[in-house]
Amino acid sequence: MLGDRFSGGPDDLLKAIADGGYAGIEITDTMIGRYVDRPAEFATALKSAGLTLVSFAFGSESGFTLKEKIGTDLETAKRWIDFAAAFPGALVSMGSATVVSDGPRDDKFAIAADVYNKAGELGRRAGVNVTVHPSSHHNTLLFDRADYDRIFGLVDPLLVGWVPDTGHILRGHADMADTLTTYRDRIRYVHLKDVDASGTWAMLGKGVCDTAKVIDIAGAAPNFNGWLVLEEESETAAADPAAAVKTNRQTMRGYGA
Repeated sequence: MLGDRFSGGPDDLLKAIADGGYAGIEITDTMIGRYVDRPAEFATALKSAGLTLVSFAFGSESGFTLKEKIGTDLETAKRWIDFAAAFPGALVSMGSATVVSDGPRDDKFAIAADVYNKAGELGRRAGVNVTVHPSSHHNTLLFDRADYDRIFGLVDPLLVGWVPDTGHILRGHADMADTLTTYRDRIRYVHLKDVDASGTWAMLGKGVCDTAKVIDIAGAAPNFNGWLVLEEESETAAADPAAAVKTNRQTMRGYGA
């Protein structure tokens, strides 16, 4: 992925990813553009670009933590699950639970887990694996190891997988390798992202992420599907997203990927 500040349309995105030397793509609800209700046309565009749809990612203004929005969030989940079902092997990734209102954190964890589990059941019925993608962004409910332990204690591992994002984990966890190893059975695919020692986004290989270790842990995870998705939020990438994805692809070749 090219990051949130990429301003092109979906076809520009496909071209940039394909030109960068990648084999697959994760698309989001904010980037799908004109293909939003046209999975068959999107499949044609992917084929033309030589790309596979790895996952469809989406979030919610509710942060998946508002009880009164559970129904709406599940309708949205079903919409994207149905979209992803048109692409063999594609997953659906749900964004991080986020605090958007006052109230006890306990309640927010319970609501988020309920949404994730119910979405996971919708995915099971459709033959689509549903995953959760914790983040370190503002007001996230899923920041540090205690938060991960808590949500994973509530989410059914048979219904909901995990997309570990190395950059977000490094910002909130003292030992990323231990977090990955502890919950490796939940790993479905991986977001590779780097940060420097202060937690500022960095180009892959320019920060503190032990990418080789991450690849080793993921590779041994029993439910890992083999996809490493590179996502960029660094200032370097913001200046020239297309060049950044090419640079990152070359970096990955150094890891044998």
